Amino acid sequence: MSRAPAALRSESPAQLVRASVIEGAHSYGSLTDRIAGIPLSTFRARWWLALGFAGVLTIGGVIAGAATIYEGVGEWGINQPTAWGFAIINFVWWIGIGHAGTLISAFLLLMRQPWRNSINRFAEAMTLFAVMQAGLFPLLHLGRLWRFYWLLPYPDVMRVWPQWRSPLVWDAFAVMTYFTVSVLFWYLGLLPDLASLRDRARRPAVRRLVHVLALGWRGSAAHWHRLETGYLLLAGVATPLVVSVHSIVSLDFAVSLVPGWNATIFPPYFVAGAIYSGFAMVLTLAIPLRSAFGMQDLITTRHLDLMAKVMLVSGLIVAYGYLTEMFTEWLSTEPVESYRLHARLAGYGAWSYWITIVCNVVVGQALWFRRVRTRPVALFVVALIVNVGMYMERYDIIVTGLERDYLPTSWGVYVPTLADWALLIGTLGLFAGLFLVFIRFVPVSPIYELKELAHRMRRLTETSRAPEVQQPSASGPLYALVAGFEEPGPLLEGVRRMRMLGYTKIEAYSPMPVHGLHKALGRRRSRIPAAALAGGLLGGTCAYLLLYLTAVHDYPWHIGGKPLHSWPSFVPITFEMTILGTSFGAFFGVLRACRLPRLSHPIFATPGFERATRDRFFLAVQCDDPKFSLEGTTSDLSALGPESVVQTREDTR
Repeated sequence: MSRAPAALRSESPAQLVRASVIEGAHSYGSLTDRIAGIPLSTFRARWWLALGFAGVLTIGGVIAGAATIYEGVGEWGINQPTAWGFAIINFVWWIGIGHAGTLISAFLLLMRQPWRNSINRFAEAMTLFAVMQAGLFPLLHLGRLWRFYWLLPYPDVMRVWPQWRSPLVWDAFAVMTYFTVSVLFWYLGLLPDLASLRDRARRPAVRRLVHVLALGWRGSAAHWHRLETGYLLLAGVATPLVVSVHSIVSLDFAVSLVPGWNATIFPPYFVAGAIYSGFAMVLTLAIPLRSAFGMQDLITTRHLDLMAKVMLVSGLIVAYGYLTEMFTEWLSTEPVESYRLHARLAGYGAWSYWITIVCNVVVGQALWFRRVRTRPVALFVVALIVNVGMYMERYDIIVTGLERDYLPTSWGVYVPTLADWALLIGTLGLFAGLFLVFIRFVPVSPIYELKELAHRMRRLTETSRAPEVQQPSASGPLYALVAGFEEPGPLLEGVRRMRMLGYTKIEAYSPMPVHGLHKALGRRRSRIPAAALAGGLLGGTCAYLLLYLTAVHDYPWHIGGKPLHSWPSFVPITFEMTILGTSFGAFFGVLRACRLPRLSHPIFATPGFERATRDRFFLAVQCDDPKFSLEGTTSDLSALGPESVVQTREDTR
């Protein structure tokens, strides 16, 4: 794989794309072939070696997990009062890592930041894999994993419902919603690139599999318009979801009475820490990825610089949180809070606290220097150290906070066992293995978004002409006349002229969104926002009714004199279910509006149509158009100056 010229590697992504396009390096077709070529290429020995190493680590975790299920959580180092140990540390750490992917994809999309285009696909995959690791530990922590369904809200014979006022139950709903929305968001943006793989794959089995996964994506103007609408809606609901998930996780600690935990600063402090560790993990993955596949001109030093700046800002917020905690405990009149501060600074918990400070605060200050932010090796080392520091922060909060309870007679020392370490290392191996599989089977960057960025930046005065497309050999009934173009501008102008001539049943197909094309075709506005709104209202209403009926009527619990209808405690789950319903409404609204899945369509029989996902733009006039005539319509299309005009006949075999 060719590397970018050294003179270009320090430029901004906009400058890089502009320069590369002018040199012919980043045409629509070359971008498609380059990114889609990674999963379609032959597996290399070093990939198998890395996958094998990740598999060995994973097997150790599987053995430790099986021992935990068979013997119980006594295999771990937890005791009284340290009832939470590595399992919950791992859970919070992995959830935090998963935040950067959705933040990059959703928040930066809403902010119209083009630099996200090269990194959002694998960052989203990182989110999914991290949340999968996080979800393992609460299940194992149950002890009786096979009875996990007791936590689900269903009408069992004992009529025992979950405790809706508990942050642990809020966690379950938040993580489930976050994972589901992330999957929908990721898969919806993946459809056009799956179609690119479908049209490029050589092996029949791979082509059939990808054809099914692409759901019959055709790249029509209607498809692109509805995809952008649904994608933007999902980004809008995913952004507050990112904030809510780790805020709810922090409430596991903030609502308790454990010294050092019951702090109102925990929600924003945890969210900032999640962004900090999440971007550190994105850099940990991005730097080896760009080196292994020669993607320095797509994941540029400018990308690394911007991600490092986000890390710097979030790291400063984390440092402010540390200072706030310290001053709160220092000024507190509670002896246990003062003891907690002493334990952190010079007592039994000093070792973990000062490792946290050095890794997250001291080392993080290196990001002030541009030489560090733009040097991949230095930035990779800083990112690794921050990942270690954020893990030690969770260790300090959970273990150090629990080892010394209010009663000195119950004090104890937490020592992680071999099973604890094996589970941690096993999830690291599973995460790495899933990511290795991802980069070999899925385009690591969104092809269509990079082509759209290249189109905005290109300033070509002439284009090369591809060979003529041959006429179809099929003898079935005529479906449409299709004109092919090399650029989106002539396609857009052609649609307008054909509409002026009176044609109504026309459709345009492109390898990327062409802004203004949907309007030029005279299409009405999509109903996807209405579907998303209906899904959100349905999800939120059903959730609140479930909480009210079970907590007030079916299984009332009187806790601390609180009223049965404690509506503030119902808000987190209602919010999560509203987000989930909105996401389902937007996702299935897109599929319904695009009439997907449809694996067979007459337009697929057009000679050369596989280039509609690569570098060609097509204008189709259906034969059932009232103005259609074979000679007249052919003449009208030829007057647009297309590359070719071909007949598309339906395959009757």
